[in-house]
Amino acid sequence: MAAPLTPDPSPEADFRPQFAPLFRLAPGLELILASASPRRRQFLSEWGLPFATARPTGVEPRPEADESPDAYTRRAAQAKALAVERRLDPATRARALILAADTVVALEGDILGKPRDTAHALEMLARLAGRSHEVISAVCLLPPPGWPGGPGELFSDVSRVFFHAWPRSVLAAYARTHEPDDKAGAYAIQGQGAFLAERVEGSWSTVVGLPVTPLVRILLERGLIFPAD
Repeated sequence: MAAPLTPDPSPEADFRPQFAPLFRLAPGLELILASASPRRRQFLSEWGLPFATARPTGVEPRPEADESPDAYTRRAAQAKALAVERRLDPATRARALILAADTVVALEGDILGKPRDTAHALEMLARLAGRSHEVISAVCLLPPPGWPGGPGELFSDVSRVFFHAWPRSVLAAYARTHEPDDKAGAYAIQGQGAFLAERVEGSWSTVVGLPVTPLVRILLERGLIFPAD
């Protein structure tokens, strides 16, 4: 089944940048974001890049035994990109640049996924309080077949987040906001949960869900985007 190339109509994805476009797509390319993440949409919108969304569903793999968080995150991002690619008709695929991403929170090698409910979110937050953990974001880029710059790219970036030792009552209040419900590790550093972290070592955008520095570097090097005129 072909995935329609239509702009994302969601109001929260319409960020209306205040400034002129920063980048432009290479001629003939159409960008497809294989994600429903509002923060990933925000990055693309603020850069001035037009895109369509084709959210992959039911394709995120489960971690394998002894698989590192970094390896798992890369595999999950690739699975999302390939799932969207399979949905595209040949004509659309011939001009599509597919961008998929995945983010996990890992505490001493243990992957913390999305909480099952509020109680589970509280337990995750209690484990993270007063400690540091890793946030890994992986990106899979699939340019059109035969793109001069070569085949796809799969990369990841790791940041370390240090949580303050918040009392359980504060963590419970945050869990009850329901912001953690669909967040890896049960928190959003860019939302109400910003107060949880004392500091971040590495890229803030990686913690949000898209390592923008390596992403932009690769897109420019591969001739997939250019600085806006």
